[in-house]
Amino acid sequence: MFEKIVIANRGEIALRILRACKEMGIKTVAVHSEADKDLKHVLLADETVCIGPNSSLESYLNIPAIISAAELTDSQAIHPGYGFLSENADFAERVEKSGFVFIGPRPESIRIMGDKVAAIESMIASNVPTVPGSNGPLTDDAERNLKLGREIGYPVIIKASGGGGGRGMRVVRSESNLLNAISLTKAEAGAAFNNDTVYMEKYLENPRHIEIQVIADEHGNAVHLAERDCSMQRRHQKVVEEAPGPGISNEIRAEIGQRCADACVTFGYRGAGTFEFLFENDEFYFIEMNTRLQVEHPVTEYITGVDLVREQIRIAAGLPLSFKQSDIHVNGHSIECRINAENAKTFMPSPGKITYYHPPGGPGVRVDSHIYNGYTVPPYYDSMIGKVITYGATREIAIARMKTALNEMVIEGIQTNIPLHLEILEDTNFAIGGTNIHYLEKKLGLQ
Repeated sequence: MFEKIVIANRGEIALRILRACKEMGIKTVAVHSEADKDLKHVLLADETVCIGPNSSLESYLNIPAIISAAELTDSQAIHPGYGFLSENADFAERVEKSGFVFIGPRPESIRIMGDKVAAIESMIASNVPTVPGSNGPLTDDAERNLKLGREIGYPVIIKASGGGGGRGMRVVRSESNLLNAISLTKAEAGAAFNNDTVYMEKYLENPRHIEIQVIADEHGNAVHLAERDCSMQRRHQKVVEEAPGPGISNEIRAEIGQRCADACVTFGYRGAGTFEFLFENDEFYFIEMNTRLQVEHPVTEYITGVDLVREQIRIAAGLPLSFKQSDIHVNGHSIECRINAENAKTFMPSPGKITYYHPPGGPGVRVDSHIYNGYTVPPYYDSMIGKVITYGATREIAIARMKTALNEMVIEGIQTNIPLHLEILEDTNFAIGGTNIHYLEKKLGLQ
């Protein structure tokens, strides 16, 4: 097992990794920007290294500075968390070439899954269902593209191969707009991602966003840990997540989960990962794979009893999975609300000093957050300041506990999106379960 790990991230996920390391008897090194010298995990780490000024480009995205911090502190491994460099194949490669262990997938896996076209081709080869589409990049052949559009059927969506987070997409509802949409998306993709490759897919009108958590080791073992429903979204960003997905049967769960686990074995995947699907009429359609830990991993931990961060570290150290598929059972229900420092109506960020903070508690309540009384939320990074996760024997109990928890939670000095979460929890259709990915935006009048 590693003696010392560099935590190459910030905020709640950095604190989550630090806590896992402490449980395992592993020393920690917190790398941080100048703005983050007072972060909770920085104050608790065994060692700290300032890797640059406030800008992410000069600190958390500064590969040489992070590797230098590992060298300076005689660390053996680097955990990237999520965001920042977690899905950067070049970073993973540089880490390993520098003699350290990257706590995540192999660089080649990250590279393949980071290219949406290559990822889809890999899924087709692994018998994972995909959205009907071009099954490869679009060329400059206008006639071929028009023919593809007719075969797939309108509406279609043009996507950038290197895109993500809702960027690099354009919906086309008629043939007359197709060629122009392809040209525009290619130009935007080239400018935004330095990769102008685009592809075409059928645009599903009312899908849910269902994702399958997987974890695999270097010894040919791969296990799926059921699904999460992340359909409550705003501008392709998740707001509320839950596990398991309402209305998804054990049979459907077992079938799609096993296909994902088998795919991991087929292409030699290592570590934690998430297969993201659109789900409509009881059919799954692969859209992308995230080769990292997800923000919403706690809901999976609650319903399966698996500590995903601990397992990530064990796998990176060369150990086999500590469980088999037959050991995994879905118990109860869990919900997560992302708490952001932002106006609940306008979604404008609200950085500043927290003058009073009171976290919720009680049975089945977990709070993953780095904030504390007197902490100043900086304006330089993502606005998420924590997550409230609840668990219950049923979905109704998990919802009731979340309502109680959010009403108990007090954060003063800045604005948060807690009022939005309470509004969602009181929504009749959310209570029923199974809303689609467009539901929240329509409810908020954003569509």
